[in-house]
Amino acid sequence: MMRRFPPYGAIGEVVVNARPLDRFLADAGPVSEGQPAWEPSDGPVPALYLGHGAPPLLDDEPWMGELFDWAQSMPKPAGVLIVSAHWEAAPPNLTSPLADTPLVYDFSGFDPHYYRLTYPTPGAGALAAQVRSVMPAGQPVYVHPDRGLDQGAWVPLTAMYPLGDVPVLQLSMPTLEPERLLRMGELLRPLREEGVLIVGSGFMTHGLPYLTLENMNGPGSPPAWSREFDAWAAAALAKGDVDTLAAFRDLAPGMPYAHPTIEHYSPIFVTLGAATTPGSPVETTVEGFWWGLSKRSFQVT
Repeated sequence: MMRRFPPYGAIGEVVVNARPLDRFLADAGPVSEGQPAWEPSDGPVPALYLGHGAPPLLDDEPWMGELFDWAQSMPKPAGVLIVSAHWEAAPPNLTSPLADTPLVYDFSGFDPHYYRLTYPTPGAGALAAQVRSVMPAGQPVYVHPDRGLDQGAWVPLTAMYPLGDVPVLQLSMPTLEPERLLRMGELLRPLREEGVLIVGSGFMTHGLPYLTLENMNGPGSPPAWSREFDAWAAAALAKGDVDTLAAFRDLAPGMPYAHPTIEHYSPIFVTLGAATTPGSPVETTVEGFWWGLSKRSFQVT
């Protein structure tokens, strides 16, 4: 069944004088509809860390294409459990599992059309039960009755699964401490064997207060602190050096400019904790910079 994305056209129809998202949905929708669904014989799905970008990501055709191609490189998951930089709450919270949960427009100052975007998804009650089943006895998991997906979830997922046909839940970060987030990833790891895609959604560098117009206007002009932190992280990820990555405050160049606050870096540890073999090298899937910030994204198996 074709899904509609108000105020845009139907998936698959010819779009004239349209925004980049219109054109993307027209091209990607039919491809996504034919994507094979995950089967147990496929084995565990990877766990991902991605740079999610602000809503203008959905006007960046190359980046949308990178995320879509990444999603197409694996079977369509049975569900998506995403941990976003934009939701910190303890004990762990889950978004509403009801179908067509409204979005959270947790941003300001953008074009009004971003506030009209929707991303209706199927009910995720079964996924909520799976998440609760892997938590330790006595660990409360609060299922929020009406909170929807924030931009750290719905923006990248619109590019990855444009039909909105995969059940999605967002899980809050109960802490920003690497060791505790690694443990959370370990607890969630068994869900990968059930076809659940675990996603940490942040940004490899996020020094918004230190960007200049020059940094933001040219793809080849990221600031030194962003380039240096990105190169440091890439080297540590290539070696699977989780201890170094966790000591970023003391070891990483470009600090504190790369992360004046750390919530966009912290989801990396949920992803690394969900790896089948902790400390194994990662597979980098997206590189480069956007508005001077590192888009570096990767997956673990």
